[in-house]
Amino acid sequence: MPQLITDNNLAVPDDYYAMLTELYRELEPAQCMDVNARLLLLLGNHIGDLDVLAEAARIAREHLPAASTLAKDI
Repeated sequence: MPQLITDNNLAVPDDYYAMLTELYRELEPAQCMDVNARLLLLLGNHIGDLDVLAEAARIAREHLPAASTLAKDI
């Protein structure tokens, strides 16, 4: 079963960061959300392995505080 690669796997990480920065330049928040959704769906389709995608989703969400913590900050 394929596993999610979490070590750097980019030939030129700085170029990837620059590409992402440019992708979002001058977009309104709603446009950023639309681009995020489309990019996630395209990459998810390319990866094609639900276990890998589930692991990525879990890791992406790990760092978020609990919803009850967020409510206290408002």
